[in-house]
Amino acid sequence: MSDRFDRIAVAALLAATGIAGLLFAPVFGWAELLVPVLVVVLVAYGGAELTAKFPKLTPYRPLLVALLGLLGLIETVLTSTTLAFLPTGASLQGLARGLTEGWRLTLQSTWPARPIPEQLLFVPLSVLLAVVLGLELLLRLKKPLVALVPSLAVAGLAQAYQALTGVFAVVAALAYALPAGLLLWSGRRVRSVSRAPGGPRFSWRVTGSAIWPALSTVVALVAGAAALAGLDPAGRDPLTLKDTQAAPPPRSRVGNPLDEIAQRLIRPGEEVFRYRGDTPVDQWRLIVLNGFDGANWLSDSRLRRLGAGLDGPPGVSGSAELKVRGLSGPWLPSHQDLTGVDGLTPLVDESAGTLMAESPSTGQERNYRLSWSSPEVDLGAGEIDPRAPLGGLGAVPPDLENVAKDAVRGLRPTFQSALQLERFLSTHYQVATGTEELPTGHGWPQLRHFLLESKRGTSEQFAAAYVVLARMSGIPARLVVGFRGSAETDGGMHVVRNRDVLAWPEVAVAGAGWVALDPTAAAGKAERSQAGPGKAVARARAQLPAEQQLRPPQLPPGTPSESAEDQSAEAGMSWWWPSLVAAIVLFGLLWLIGVPAAKVVRARRRRRRSGAEGVLGAWDEIRDRLRAHGVPFRIGMTPRDLAESAGSLAGEGIREPVARLAKVLDVTLWSGVPVGDGSVRRAWQEVGEVRRGLATRPFAARVLAALEPRTLVPIKSRGRG
Repeated sequence: MSDRFDRIAVAALLAATGIAGLLFAPVFGWAELLVPVLVVVLVAYGGAELTAKFPKLTPYRPLLVALLGLLGLIETVLTSTTLAFLPTGASLQGLARGLTEGWRLTLQSTWPARPIPEQLLFVPLSVLLAVVLGLELLLRLKKPLVALVPSLAVAGLAQAYQALTGVFAVVAALAYALPAGLLLWSGRRVRSVSRAPGGPRFSWRVTGSAIWPALSTVVALVAGAAALAGLDPAGRDPLTLKDTQAAPPPRSRVGNPLDEIAQRLIRPGEEVFRYRGDTPVDQWRLIVLNGFDGANWLSDSRLRRLGAGLDGPPGVSGSAELKVRGLSGPWLPSHQDLTGVDGLTPLVDESAGTLMAESPSTGQERNYRLSWSSPEVDLGAGEIDPRAPLGGLGAVPPDLENVAKDAVRGLRPTFQSALQLERFLSTHYQVATGTEELPTGHGWPQLRHFLLESKRGTSEQFAAAYVVLARMSGIPARLVVGFRGSAETDGGMHVVRNRDVLAWPEVAVAGAGWVALDPTAAAGKAERSQAGPGKAVARARAQLPAEQQLRPPQLPPGTPSESAEDQSAEAGMSWWWPSLVAAIVLFGLLWLIGVPAAKVVRARRRRRRSGAEGVLGAWDEIRDRLRAHGVPFRIGMTPRDLAESAGSLAGEGIREPVARLAKVLDVTLWSGVPVGDGSVRRAWQEVGEVRRGLATRPFAARVLAALEPRTLVPIKSRGRG
């Protein structure tokens, strides 16, 4: 084994890099990442051992480690593409796709992502690249700190995908900091020659300069992770690369189910799909429409590839098996509180709970299973969610403004006013039935005709009219198209037909999310059983006062809309975090700029002194510079003592100038001869020599010395030699 091969340093570097790769656990899960990352780390260590044993292979070490790592990934992740455990063309294609497309496909997926090779491979491939670069920086350049940079890049990429927070961030930082600190410690050990007979030729001893960089690295990483995990002054989620990527929609033409409602009602008996579930379902959704330009309703769905599942709210879990036959478009029946899909790999809009097949159906039946978790909805005070977007309206016809005011009877935007709007439409408008002359359209011309003239429409006009009137009244609302849950059964499964097609509005309620309403249910005199969140809405309907009893809310006379105490508290809270951040930034700037500037000013003031004070100023300058670089100094230490201590830092380049200054200082203090400008110049020439000697120290050490604030504190007693 070569003397230059340090097993501790290599193992620490590979451990830190492997832990950086495992920080992708929120994206794929620990179990899926552990084996491929561990294979890469072990292969890299084996390559380092092999080249250390056979030095002739050292120039080929990067290629050797890379090839062995790729082979290990093929045997563990791409096993299905091998032939008798030998790589094939499909194996190479899998590696190429994992390297070039895996990162993007993962960003387009919900997390935890499905651990398929084309998505998973980019993580161990990143670790492999990092260990190849890190090993060369460590073993060739002997730069442990620089060798950590590739692993830090992997860790940074993992945090850009999904930043860890809270205790997990602290634990992850500690897990990375321990091997990183061990690597820095191993690089600062001092190798000594053993003279004992029969003993090892070389041995290692630990010095204080080896321990403190490693310990400070561990403490800094853990403290930084704890601070970043615990402080969130903006109250927002961390930025993630996931926000910049979305899955592209299917290439085929994507229709709008809202346009198909009248056509389906003309053929009411045709089957669309059937289902078997363990809990009742009120509505099956196809699409959520948020945008309205006055003529068309548009979906702003942000689609993602469905991964292993979605995080649903705590509540009542349910599942259902679906068999879809009568839907040719890409939209699939789904549930608002969706948590998972088995049997398909569709695209999903997490915020709406809608599903879309990547390819349209060509007549074949689609079978899949949905799971969801419906929360126990508490409508609370019935306040609307102020964070929800209100939505567009296009050019509103002026004669409809009074309709919106009359519909909510002047109530401010609350869930009660949303229920009143639902009651207004169900009371004053009629649901169109039959199979002929059904109203169609959902733009302002059709809605104006429905609201002011015909007062007859399908759920298409009811839902669209509700949403625009709600938005005009300040209530955030959106339009959903889907099907009602069916009571008809056949072979143990509920059968949903065209007559069950439905469009309904949803309003945003604080603490409850999007709550579904249905102005056509009461208008059509059709009472249906309610399940899940629908029960809470039914209770709220039953408690809604009669229209004659509804009054705009009035505050008691003399009561301000918001107390001065609340306003001052809110103002204090709004300024507290910015003030803290500004104070931290100001302190950092004062440290980074103020400390070096103060040292420069102090040196110039010392240089302008004359006579004995000028020589003593040179001694003070050298002493403070050496103290900043870690040379110990005690009261009563002579310049010769300081010269011996400083010699171990940078050799003769520092020891000799300090020793020469000691002679000048002796003459100045003890000879009794007046001190001329020549002595002052010689003393400050030695200061320049010391500065040049310290300039040979590592860059990081010089930066830390420049920022060392303790040397700005004056020492009352001067050493005399």
